[in-house]
Amino acid sequence: MYDMMSPRAEEFIDHEEILKCLEYGERNKDNRELIDEILEKARLRRGLSHKEAIVLLNCELEDKNQEIYALAEQIKKDFYGNRIVMFAPLYLSNYCVNGCEYCPYHQRNKDIPRKKLTQQEIRDEVIALQDMGHKRLAIEAGEDPVNNPIEYILESIKTIYSIKHKNGAIRRVNVNIAATTPENYRKLKDAGIGTYILFQETYHKENYERLHPTGPKHDYAWHTEAMDRAMDAGIDDVGLGVLFGLNNYKYDFVGILMHAEHLEGAKGCGPHTISVPRVRPADDIDPEVFDNSISDETFAKIVACIRIAVPYTGMIVSTRESQKTRERVLHLGISQISGGSRTSVGGYVNEERHDETAQFDVNDLRTLDEVVNWLMRMGYVPSFCTACYREGRTGDRFMSLLKSGQIVNCCHPNALMTLKEYLEDYASPGTKEIGDALIARELDVITNPAVREKCEDYLNNIHTGKRDFRF
Repeated sequence: MYDMMSPRAEEFIDHEEILKCLEYGERNKDNRELIDEILEKARLRRGLSHKEAIVLLNCELEDKNQEIYALAEQIKKDFYGNRIVMFAPLYLSNYCVNGCEYCPYHQRNKDIPRKKLTQQEIRDEVIALQDMGHKRLAIEAGEDPVNNPIEYILESIKTIYSIKHKNGAIRRVNVNIAATTPENYRKLKDAGIGTYILFQETYHKENYERLHPTGPKHDYAWHTEAMDRAMDAGIDDVGLGVLFGLNNYKYDFVGILMHAEHLEGAKGCGPHTISVPRVRPADDIDPEVFDNSISDETFAKIVACIRIAVPYTGMIVSTRESQKTRERVLHLGISQISGGSRTSVGGYVNEERHDETAQFDVNDLRTLDEVVNWLMRMGYVPSFCTACYREGRTGDRFMSLLKSGQIVNCCHPNALMTLKEYLEDYASPGTKEIGDALIARELDVITNPAVREKCEDYLNNIHTGKRDFRF
């Protein structure tokens, strides 16, 4: 039985409830009156239920689809402005004991070289990332209690935070590792992580178990209930994700919204981020075998409908997607992107290793400077900000500020100041010229005169060599 407040995965992600929703969405795909009612509710900026959102995803009325896209774009602007947060993944180890059918790190793959970074190699990778200009990382590691125990992850986080190279520093470490125990989540909290990220892959229990035939990840409930354990252990910010292409996309669309509703209702705070990766080719992996691939148009519709249904959440798209696809979904709801990414163990220092140990093929191969330049030419403000995490504005404190619209007085000046740091320390001359002009224009967006004046003072200080100012 469906129970949003239940701690049990099979009750807050109820199979029969999803099937009913899918039927409801299909039945009402051209119900103009109902679609108008749902859109009117969505304009209140308070979100939609999974049952309402699936009607919008199914909508086949072209004029209403254009309204959906326009509303998604406006909601994204209302909550996140024109800021785009930048990050990079850092792969620590590809040792893994799981048998995931869609991942080249699965235990049965004997062709891929296995690699685990030493602490010195982590230093080298982090310095390479700092030299690009990155301030925010998402660390990744396969599940292997022998090679990648929690102690290794904790030591690696400590190493990353300790490295100060020239003007570089990693100010926020997000963590994407396997579901673990409350005790280990408390250790991660004490280590100062930002967001704990865990992709569900698919919410269809039977298909989930088929796609994960061996290893600890086979346990659907243990995996799906991980966010509850993490939040109970004190981690304020968690990030959800589905790997679109593994399963029927409409099923997983409903599932991820049900998960968000569960966290909002049962834990008092919904997901800090929702990621929307699609299956990509990789060593020993052919995406066509899953036969659930989705078109770029469908992908854009998914992004728009998630943005409308969960207006407060940050939305992430990685370099799995092409420049063209990323450009479109930036307008429809995406607020965080990666740049200059390597999806391999040691790939930032050693390019050859990237080809040998990549988890998936990167579709957007541009450098961070090229991505920053591209964003600014489209009118976006690339942000390297980590201030909310460092000022304790996490969890429900962050969400309350975001939902009230007050966080703009923090986020926009912080974005401009971290962009200025990037321009002074790392940007090419052409990028710096575009960026300085953008910052001059964007200061007018700050409506509070005192904040604007202080921001201008901080920007001048950054130009003279000082760093790390924040509101």
